[in-house]
Amino acid sequence: MRIGILGSRRSWHVEALRRALEMRGIPAECFPITRFVVRISHQPRVRIEDQILENYDAIIVRSIPAGSLEQIIFRVDVLHRLEDLGVRVVNSARTIERTVDKYYTSALLEDAGISTPRTVVTECFDQAMEAFKELRDVVVKPLFGSEGRGMVRVCDEDAAYRVFRALELGRYVFYLQEFIPHANWDIRAFVVGNEVVAAMVRRAEGWKTNVAGGASVEPMELSEELRELSLRASRVLEAEYAGVDILKAEDGGYYVTEVNGIPGWKGLQSTTSVDIAGKIVEHVVDLANSRLNR
Repeated sequence: MRIGILGSRRSWHVEALRRALEMRGIPAECFPITRFVVRISHQPRVRIEDQILENYDAIIVRSIPAGSLEQIIFRVDVLHRLEDLGVRVVNSARTIERTVDKYYTSALLEDAGISTPRTVVTECFDQAMEAFKELRDVVVKPLFGSEGRGMVRVCDEDAAYRVFRALELGRYVFYLQEFIPHANWDIRAFVVGNEVVAAMVRRAEGWKTNVAGGASVEPMELSEELRELSLRASRVLEAEYAGVDILKAEDGGYYVTEVNGIPGWKGLQSTTSVDIAGKIVEHVVDLANSRLNR
């Protein structure tokens, strides 16, 4: 079996996956997604450096670096092409398209009946101001982004005016999400296949609870309700593995705020004896075998 990893060779997560693959006797190759060379009407169809990717049984996507719109679309299109050529891509291009876009994620969660905060998305400054006046206390998020970078809480109309004007100048989309009071903690559940393999509480001094921003972590045993909520959210996004972020509001309700299709687990790994990379690799091997045995 041949399994490749699209990501940086210096990444902690890539190294964890490489070790898990090698422990199972599977050679682990890593490639930068920015180095695709593709051909139409002659072979090889998809190549990175000296590796022909259509010869792999599965590819694990660990990063899609920032780039121009053309670059991002091209990289995801190549993932679609690899799937068409019979390679199992994890997570799939379709799932990555759904999870990388916060609006798309929120809409799919709502359509599935999963509680998610009230959200307004627009390109219009005036409409953004109207949405702020309606919601009053909002988190302004980049449509694409991770680890809490670029998120701003706005609860003053003058501050909203200045923030939205700055975003307007950069031609950004306004993504405004109702702020849910949550006592500065949330839950990250890590789903692999049909199993929640581990979960943790993230606590912070402020309202942002991202581990990359300094939040502390502790293990959590999920209730059956939260376990099922995490699995439902992951299925809605068609993710083979995912990080599901859940807020417990002060009124006792639960809200899914994000489903990450390229989730990190370094912080979570420090809270559990479960080999998370091993769980991912086992699932990817099962998926590749099921395709080979068709």
